[in-house]
Amino acid sequence: MIKFLLKFILTAVLTYGMAQILPDVHLNGVASAAILVIVLGILNATVKPILKLLGFPITVVTLGLFLLVINVIIVKLADYLLDGFAVSGFISALIFSLALSLVTSVVDMVVD
Repeated sequence: MIKFLLKFILTAVLTYGMAQILPDVHLNGVASAAILVIVLGILNATVKPILKLLGFPITVVTLGLFLLVINVIIVKLADYLLDGFAVSGFISALIFSLALSLVTSVVDMVVD
């Protein structure tokens, strides 16, 4: 349980830091980042498998690159659902999703 909370807190703080660094990504504070991490987790658990299933033919044709588009859709959906989070543009959402994946991977390696 302590590892889970540590991962959650680190991910939220680093997400807030990324929003401060990346252009066209705005978060209202660390509390908004924590809510964003929760919402992205829920969207990744519920919506992402459906999008992967529906987009499977396109994913095969593009050799997996369409999965990046699915990540952007998830980030833009979180942008739509949350008032304290804003991403303007496809490229900004793509960069944010790639950076978030990298940060999450590093946090998982450090905490485990």
